[in-house]
Amino acid sequence: MNRSVIRAAVPRPCALVVCRGCCCGNPRKHPGTDHAWQLDRLRAGAAEHGFQFRTTDCLGPCDQANVIVVQPSTAGRRAGGRAVWVGFAMGDDCTDDLLRWAAEGGPGIAEPPAALALQLIRPPREARGRGRARR
Repeated sequence: MNRSVIRAAVPRPCALVVCRGCCCGNPRKHPGTDHAWQLDRLRAGAAEHGFQFRTTDCLGPCDQANVIVVQPSTAGRRAGGRAVWVGFAMGDDCTDDLLRWAAEGGPGIAEPPAALALQLIRPPREARGRGRARR
């Protein structure tokens, strides 16, 4: 007799999605920022604290580069958390705040640090449309 085993989905942790498209991470656009160092810190923080980290091509709001999207964990999404877009994500303080928030659980689990909350931006129209289509 063949039986299918249905397993509960593995909970997904919080994730940082870092734009590295045309403007984000571009040393000509932001010459005072060490973009490679920021990626190294975020990657190390993800390994240390158990959240996910990945880079992606252009996310769209180039006038607000560097852009990082903080995606909620499975638990965060169940608690009402949604993806949060952070603009002008450069420098030590911003990177520290992103690492702390992701380590604490991210959207739906923990509030963003106060300074980081001032950098939240609206996602481009295409991203907002994709979010509605999944419901």
